[in-house]
Amino acid sequence: MKYKILRTIFSFVLLGSVLGALNDYWSGWFVLVVVVIYVCIILILSTNIRSNFFQHTLHSGGGKQGIGLSFDDGPHPNTLKILDVLDAYEVKALFFCIGKNIKQHPEIYREIIKRGHVVGNHTYSHTRKFGFLSTRAIIAEIQQCDRIATEVSGLSTRLFRPPFGVINPKVSRAILATGHTTVGWSVRPYDAITSSPGRIYDRITRNLNQGDLILLHDNIPQTVEVLEQLLVFLRQKNLAAIRPDHLLDIDAYT
Repeated sequence: MKYKILRTIFSFVLLGSVLGALNDYWSGWFVLVVVVIYVCIILILSTNIRSNFFQHTLHSGGGKQGIGLSFDDGPHPNTLKILDVLDAYEVKALFFCIGKNIKQHPEIYREIIKRGHVVGNHTYSHTRKFGFLSTRAIIAEIQQCDRIATEVSGLSTRLFRPPFGVINPKVSRAILATGHTTVGWSVRPYDAITSSPGRIYDRITRNLNQGDLILLHDNIPQTVEVLEQLLVFLRQKNLAAIRPDHLLDIDAYT
């Protein structure tokens, strides 16, 4: 609905500008500026999953007591180290898994579930072109991941996190068509592009609040060190780590 309103306003402004440009040289430049501004707005909103502009997305427990941990891009051999650290602190997390990785490491995927954690859909290929795919292609990415996940575990995933947090009108239509619940995050330390464990840890703990849902990646080696430090921090601050589906009050499976 918000997108339709924005698109309608833009259409009227653009139409008026085009009509004006027929008689005025400077109105032509104004048309160009309007188009550029519109495209920039769409790009900013599409890459900010927390804006909830194109799709309602759950980001936190809304002040609920506890912190949620989520991991993207597994399963991966490094995931097993993550699971051992979580076991040591008796913490359960949410893992958004890529379909092709589930296919490559089915035993690790089953191990995540066996240890009491929750799994969600992170598309089949996690392509860098995700934001440019058609609605049909995005639906295929989501459904293919679901099929492999069900074949390997017997569970039908309900939770979905888009690659790179991209939500545009096509992604929104695909999510509506597949019936998934979209889960974002409230704390993102950019661990996928930062190699320093200390910097990642600082970004997480600097303004951590009750109800926050943290995004990490289980396919990155330094995540093990960051996670250990974070879990110690949570204990020291008397912050309970709650399984994210409980923190968000949602069902993980259909």
